[in-house]
Order: sequence, then structure tokens, then C-alpha cells
Amino acid sequence: MTERYVLDLQEVDERQVAVVGGKGAHLGGLSRIEGIRVPAGFCVTTDAFRRIMAEAPSLDDRLDQLSHLNPDDREAIRTLSAQIRRTIEGIAIPGALAAAITGALAQLGEQAACAVRSSATAEDLPTASFAGQQDTYLNVVGPTAILQHVSRCWASLFTERAVTYRQRNGIDHRTVHMAVVVQRMVFPHASGILFTADPVTGNRKVATVDAGFGLGEALVSGLVNPDVFKVRHGEVVAKAIAAKQRAVHALPAGGTQEVAIDAQRQEQPALTDAQVVRLVQLGRRIEAHFGRPQDIEWCLVDDGFQIVQSRPITTLFPIPETGDQENHVYVSVGHGQMMTDPMKPLGLSMWQLTAMVPMHTAGGRLFVDVTRRLASPASRAGLLDLMGRGDPLIRDALETVLDRDDFVPSLPDAGPGGPPAGGASATIETDPAIVTELIERSQASIAALERDIRTKTGPALFDFLLEAFEEHKRVLSDPLSMQAIMAGMEATWWLNDTLQEWLGEKNAADTLTLSAPDNVTSEMGLALLDVADVIRPQSGVVAFLQAVEDEGFLDELAKLTGGTEARDAIEDYLDRYGMRCVGEIDITRPRWRERPTTLVPVILDNVRNFEPGAAERRFEQGRQKAQKKEQDVLSRLRALPDGDRKADEAKRMIDRVRTFIGYREYPKYGIVSRYFVYKQALLEEAERLVQANVLPEKEDIFYLTFQELHDVVRSNQVDGRLIQQRKDAFRSYHALTPPRVLTSDGEAVTGAYRRDDVPAGVLIGLPVSAGTIEGRARVILDMAEADLEAGDILVTTFTDPSWSPLFVAVAGLVTEVGGLMTHGAVIAREYGLPAVVGVEQATRLIRDGQRIRVHGTDGYVEILP
Repeated sequence: MTERYVLDLQEVDERQVAVVGGKGAHLGGLSRIEGIRVPAGFCVTTDAFRRIMAEAPSLDDRLDQLSHLNPDDREAIRTLSAQIRRTIEGIAIPGALAAAITGALAQLGEQAACAVRSSATAEDLPTASFAGQQDTYLNVVGPTAILQHVSRCWASLFTERAVTYRQRNGIDHRTVHMAVVVQRMVFPHASGILFTADPVTGNRKVATVDAGFGLGEALVSGLVNPDVFKVRHGEVVAKAIAAKQRAVHALPAGGTQEVAIDAQRQEQPALTDAQVVRLVQLGRRIEAHFGRPQDIEWCLVDDGFQIVQSRPITTLFPIPETGDQENHVYVSVGHGQMMTDPMKPLGLSMWQLTAMVPMHTAGGRLFVDVTRRLASPASRAGLLDLMGRGDPLIRDALETVLDRDDFVPSLPDAGPGGPPAGGASATIETDPAIVTELIERSQASIAALERDIRTKTGPALFDFLLEAFEEHKRVLSDPLSMQAIMAGMEATWWLNDTLQEWLGEKNAADTLTLSAPDNVTSEMGLALLDVADVIRPQSGVVAFLQAVEDEGFLDELAKLTGGTEARDAIEDYLDRYGMRCVGEIDITRPRWRERPTTLVPVILDNVRNFEPGAAERRFEQGRQKAQKKEQDVLSRLRALPDGDRKADEAKRMIDRVRTFIGYREYPKYGIVSRYFVYKQALLEEAERLVQANVLPEKEDIFYLTFQELHDVVRSNQVDGRLIQQRKDAFRSYHALTPPRVLTSDGEAVTGAYRRDDVPAGVLIGLPVSAGTIEGRARVILDMAEADLEAGDILVTTFTDPSWSPLFVAVAGLVTEVGGLMTHGAVIAREYGLPAVVGVEQATRLIRDGQRIRVHGTDGYVEILP
């Protein structure tokens, strides 16, 4: 195939990113849209870039060196990338290549002023915008200057910023090539940026236009504040006109300069409302062509708009697909399940198949559509109450949507609003035998699953699993189980509300639930203290564990003095809790049984920070504290008017809380136990697919849905491109923050704490476990990185049950996500840790090692000087 060094913009479209880079491909696509004007121009292709790179063999070694540098080694990256840029700019452009460029330039007019823009092959992709990573040169005049600036664009692939961006995003420098776009320069009256969706809220129905006088560089570089217009349904719904004191204009001989704007023009809008609406109509046409919201650079020339760039807005959270045009309101499942990270496709589909309500996916996360529940006044109150108790920010966000009269339709009460949000009403006796029976039922069901799945393989396994999912849902929806959970929660709410009214005491139930029986999650944390007791006396075992890196370390342990006992203790722990892990609602996440090294840092912290027998002492101290609190509350109540009745009622509720609140954690343990059984069976199936050369590796099944995997097993054929697309998409989802509430317009509604009872300057959250504690903040995003000392306060994004082994070692807890009855809150209360959850951006606003004070009773965190 002959190399083509130059292509006219009219010859290219968005399928040719590999040839003309992201910017060139998008401009080619734009120039084909009816009614869209793009300045004439051409692309210097990636063939030309490769030809230049081949001219300097020394570049190969330097790229090798570059790929081995740490992204944080700024000095080394700065030095090496500067050498590479100098080398590229110093290469004489070969004759044939120079002739191709100057020949194309003659078509535009040899002395025409041009814009020369870099266009990398890994730029303006749906998953990474690379905005501002490479360079643009405006008003370049004459062939010599154009060639010089094309060389500069090639070199700009190796600016320090672009190199660091690629290192951090795991992009190989050799796989990215640079094309260059040369376009006839336009000299606009006004220019700016159009977002076809609101970049702040994500609302796809609201377009935002930023506008200023002269060239757009004044806005992009932050030289002036733009006029900002918001347009919805073809009309300007909001605008803010800025005082625009400066503009960037082109100079006749080439280059640009800043100029001052006449005082009387500064306050004038850069565009009329009619022009703004017309521009947005063009933007909608471009958006429809590319199939997703766009960030568009535009120029106004003689009352006509020209488009100089368009790229996808990569920061928007995707919208669940419904196939209808109705309004929908979605609530994040991850915020309730303490898992806001993206999930892989198998994880999403398995949760959907085993969940009690229909769930939608977007951005690798799960959402429940609550529109019908909100539409009916009867179910609305129950839903808002339940959401508010769980996470006040979700409730506030839903109320914000409801305040917009036209968004959620109003259904009559008789409408299909679903069951009341509170679930089954708690009418059961306060009898510990109920909890014992429920746990036995669950264990028997899991034992039957383990027994029956052993013989199933191939398509028969999938038929069996579909039946197992029905049993899974039957156990989950067992009315007695629902009643036991609600009984514990409702008794907690009753105690907190009523004792505050009668005794003026906040969150009294927090102390009354300390060391409640039958809590499988808090037992899991204490059991790891017992493991540490076995290991502590054996210095050789401790030294061995400090150096462990390999997952096969348990076999090695047995060769050491005291190692057999240590291995047995860890194995027993894994037999009981090895199915757990961080983000455990995603079946694809590695379980502790699969990756036992995760537990080693926590065990070593326990060896260092605790004395022998700590687990039993800890539990007993909590039990006594709860007992003492009960006596104190009851005696204070008896001293009140009508005190005996109040004390009797409170005593009944305290007994109820202690009977049922521990069981709150059990259903999740049952789900995760089942998940591990399913996972092992599916991985055995994956192993067969690898052996049959259908899949390159077992973990590839994680990027297929359950149904797709079923099809692969039946047909012994897989679409490798689909798996690669899914891997790329999953990687991109990590950059997205899932909203608590999302609308079908794409608006992320965040909600706010509307409180005036906290001091200024503090971080507000939800009080979930009473008490005040001061200490060193340990910001930990990965449990395997734990390095805790007594008195530390754990600060993290979310805590699911797998984090509870860390709770025994800390003095307090702060999380970004959570509610009154989420796992972290329940365990914090059980262990008596002051805790505040739902603190927005806590892991960014609190620095690791800072001293903080956690007000667990009042729900805020102070950062101390």
C-alpha cells in the first residue's frame, strides 16, 4: 500500500482516526454534515509522522527509557521528553513529504493564513478526551512557517503533560501517532464553546454556550470570562453577560496578540439570543451525527457559524436505556450496597438476575427506577421516608426532582405503585429462636446448592443456575426474614426518636446495640483478632508474613516453627469468611479465599496493636456497656411522669433491638456465600473454554453477561472484539462518579444536607454511631494497604462487610457513602466507634495523617490545625 502523506478534509471521516488522528477524523465527519460549515483544510497523516520517526533511530531507545519511568518522576519525564521533542523538531522534512504538504497548501492559497493543529490517534475518543494534551498554532503564514509548525505539532506528542497523561492511563507511547490538521484561518467577530449537554449537571436537554469576542484562545486560556447562555427546548432560559475586557486577534503578518476592548463594548453580549439558539440547533445536528453529547468549538464570521472542532464530552454519566420517551428517576443501588465502583458485565447481570426488583445499568453501575413509586402519593411518602433514613442526600435529591412539577407524573393512589416502601410490617414476637431458625434455613439452602451444583457442567449448569437464582430470591424474600430485619431497624428508630423526645438524648440506640448477638459481620472482625493470637508468639511466622507477596503462601507456612497452627487458623477463617471481599456484590471481584494476601496486612496490624484475648474482652466490654446503658435509660425513664409505662415500653424495644439487629447482616452473608458457589462453578466452565481454545483466559468471562456466557458455552464461539470493547469501557467507567439520583434527562441530582445545627467550616455527614473521637486520619482506599495504629480514624469511600476486620483496630470511621442501616454503620455501632458517613469527597478533603475530630452524635467532622 502506498503511503499517503496528505488527505483533504473532505476525504476523511470519523472512521479514519488511525490515519488522521481524533481531531482530523472528527473534522472530516463534521464537514460531511448538511448545513455545517468547516474551514477548508487538509490533514498531514500518521504515515508522515512514522516516516519522520524513522529518520532518527535514536528515538527508539529514548521511547524505551520513557516507558520505564515512574509517572510521578516529574524531573526525569521533563528531561527525556524535552530531548525527544528537540530531536523531532531537528529532523529535516524529506523532500517528497515537504512537497506533498506545500502542494496541498497551494490549494488553500500559498500565503493564506492557517491554523495548524495537532491530532493524535488516542485523542477525542469516547473514553478519554486528551483535551489540551497537544498543541495548536494560529495564524501561521507561508510554506516555511507551516512546515516548521507541523514539526512542532509532531513534537507536541511528547510534551511533559501528554507523556504523563499516557503513563497514568496505561497507554503505550508507541501506539499513539500524530497527524496534523492545517486549516484556512478564520477571523471571527466572536467565538467560543458549545456543550450540547450541561457539563455540570449532565442534563442532556440543556445546552451551554460560552462566548467571547475575537478568537477562542482568549476563553480557552482563561484570559477572559465568557458570556454564558443556557438553552432548553429552543429558548435561552438563563444567561450571564461578562465584562470582556480583552480579546485575542490575528496579526496581518502572522501570529496573534491580545487587544483591549472598548469600554462601551465590554458589557455587550458577544451573541444575540437568536444567534445562540441558531448555534444550539447546529450543535444538536452535530450531536445527532456523532450519536453522543459534544463539546464544540465555534466561530462567528459575518453572521454565519463555522465549526473548528467537536469532541465527545467524556465526563457525563451515561443514562440507563429504556426504549421509551417517558421521564424516569433512578436511584443508585451502589450507594445502598456500599459499592460505588464500576462492576463488570457478569457482575451486573448476576446481581440483576438475583435481585428482588428490576435494575438498570449505566456506566458500570446499577440503578432502580423509582418513577412509579414517586408518582403515587401513597407509595411516595414511604419511599422518601425509607430513603431518608438510609441516606438523607438521596431523599433531598428526590425531593428536588419532585419540586419540578412537570417531571414526575402524578398517579392516583390506586395506581400500580408497588408495595409500601417499608417492606413487610414487623409483627413478629421478640424471640431469639426466630433468628436461629432463619440462619439454619439459610445454611441448609446453601449446603443443598453446594451439593447439587457439583455434577453440573456445560449448558446444564446454566439451566441449574437459573433455578438456583429463583431459590436465592425465595430465601431473600422469606417474609419471616424481612420481618426480622424490619423489627430490628424499626426498634432502633423507635428508641432513637422516643428517647430523644423523653430524655433529650441523641442516638441512644447506638450504645444499646453494642455487641449484639448473631452479627456475622462483627464476629468476622473479632475472629481475625483470634487468628492474630495464634500467630503473635511465633516470631518466624510474623517475619515470614511481613514479606509475603505470593498467593500460595499458606502452603509455605507449614514449613516454619508454629506455621502449621498459623496456617490452620487462617484456613479456618477462610472457610467461614473466605467468600467475602471488597465490592462483594460484584461476583467477579477476587474473594479472600482466592486472594488471601489481602488479609495479611490486617492480621499483622492486629498482631502489633492488640494483646492476647482481645476479641473476647472486646465483645464482653461492649455487652457490659450496653447493659449499663439499658439500666441507666430505664432508671431515668422511671423517674419521669408515667415513668413505669415508658420504661416498660423502652425495655420491650431494647430487647427487640438486641434480638434482631444482629440478623440485619446475615442475608448479605447468605447472598455472598451463594455467589462464591456460583463463581467457582462458572470459573470451572471458563477453564474448559480455555482448554478448548475458545477463550484466551478464564477471567474473560467477567466481561460477558450471564446470558452471553450461556451462549458461548452452548456454541463454543466467542466474539473477541466484544470482550475487548467491554474491557475498554470498564476501564473508562472508573473515571465516572455515579450520582445518587439520576434522571432520564441525564441530570445527576446530588442532594444537600439542609442543616443549620453545625459549626461553620466543618464537613457535614450523617451521624450513624454516637460519640466524639479525635485522632490521626488514615485515608485508605484499598484494604490491602492498611497500616493502622491504635487510635487511628479510618477515612474511606465506602465500607462493605469486608472492611469490618479493620474496624477492630480503629477509633472512629468517616466514609463518603453510607446510611443509618448500611453495614459500616451497623458494625460501627456494634463496636462503639463514633462514625459519620455520607461525607461528600471526604477522601479528597481530608489528607492522610491529618488530625481530625469525628462528631458521631451530631454528624460532622472537624479538620484540626
